[in-house]
Amino acid sequence: MSQANIGHNLDDEVAEHRDPVHNVDPLFVNRWSPRAMTGDSLADDDLHSLFEAARWAPSAFNNQHWRFVYATREDDEWDAFLGLLNEANRSWARDAGALIAVFSKVTLDHNDEPAVTRSFDTGAAWQNLALEGARRELAVHPMAGFDWDRIHDTLGVPEDEFDAEAMVAVGERADPETLPDDLKEREEPSGRKPLDEIVFNGRFE
Repeated sequence: MSQANIGHNLDDEVAEHRDPVHNVDPLFVNRWSPRAMTGDSLADDDLHSLFEAARWAPSAFNNQHWRFVYATREDDEWDAFLGLLNEANRSWARDAGALIAVFSKVTLDHNDEPAVTRSFDTGAAWQNLALEGARRELAVHPMAGFDWDRIHDTLGVPEDEFDAEAMVAVGERADPETLPDDLKEREEPSGRKPLDEIVFNGRFE
């Protein structure tokens, strides 16, 4: 594919901020992490298709370390999920259609040894989820700003068996003007470091 065609099929808002140098599927570049959401409910098919995409991620020994605990805004547990977020994230994530907590199993199923790649592999599952969300034109935003000390007890997850990895807000996208003032200007796709800062041939320099 020619250089001129690399950016073909990028979303307009993405093309304004991102300029891929090599030929990749536009889905990878079009994925970003919006915060503005409508507060509408999510269709079950949309939400469960995200988990279906995550299910097919690779993992060491096919252990499939990832676990997702979620609540939709219709669930009784919604307030508990929302209460885990820090104030900054809660200010916009309250308009999500679903909140998801991501965990990884700390041991391998076949021998009970430590699953040393659990975070790496669970990250692959998260990426699948995020890309499926982008394909469906949903807002999918990961968060580290939550109460790491309370999340296991609040969601009934055994702390000795699973690590907390992240929380994720998912929803129908809204106009950025719906966001708090301090977030409006940040509601755009971010750029990326050039390849020569992250890729090294033969030896790290």
